[in-house]
Amino acid sequence: MTDPTIPEMESDALTEPRLVVEPGVAARFGAVAEPVLQGMGYRLVRIKVSGEAGCTVQIMAERPDGTMLIDDCEAVSKALSPVLDIADPIDRAYRLEISSPGIDRPLVRRSDFARYSGHLVKIEMSVPHDGRKRFRGLLDGVEGDAVRVLREGIAKDEEPLVKLPMHDIGDARLVLTDELIAESMRRGKQAERDLKQSLGLAPEPPPHAKRSDPKKSNAPKPKPKALTLAAKPKPTNTKAHRLAADRKRRGDFDLSEGD
Repeated sequence: MTDPTIPEMESDALTEPRLVVEPGVAARFGAVAEPVLQGMGYRLVRIKVSGEAGCTVQIMAERPDGTMLIDDCEAVSKALSPVLDIADPIDRAYRLEISSPGIDRPLVRRSDFARYSGHLVKIEMSVPHDGRKRFRGLLDGVEGDAVRVLREGIAKDEEPLVKLPMHDIGDARLVLTDELIAESMRRGKQAERDLKQSLGLAPEPPPHAKRSDPKKSNAPKPKPKALTLAAKPKPTNTKAHRLAADRKRRGDFDLSEGD
């Protein structure tokens, strides 16, 4: 059961279904882990079962905003370990590993493709699209039930934009770039500040302060052009104006002025 203190929009993000679901043993772990994660306010990203160190079960999780700190991983591990011990989804010893999705993360939900629009991605289809299974290019958002990708390295006569059906995607992952690293660092710093504020370890921001949006560019804004002298209005309350108005009230006239 989801924590009732979680806001409605965040709760909707927690229950958003994944496009890719693991088969076999990983699916059994997912059936146990996902409800526990949702109840704690986290989303399951991916489960990988490998033969490393005997047997390793890696569970990728994240907050609805895409962040996952070390403290989050520790909290999930402590809550999930006893539940998995009882459920016993595998008949041998294994090492549980809780991790964040990483910077070059897999994209597993519709919202992932929308959130990381503008970043480089590589996609492998489970069903060929136009005779191809692998695509690489810039994410261009979501249109209906399809992911828009501007392909790179194509011939001049090829159309760069391709629309890939979401239900046919077998694997999708971000490609590590400088822009992606910079955005990930901004998200991580903001998440760390939010956590410290929620624990009372840092002061709340003043009411007028605005939170930075990692989706917005940090490029400097152009400076406004300076007004030219001709555009400035002429002053109407100078000393000369006041003296002239005073002479007019007394009936005096300046003989040097024309009629």
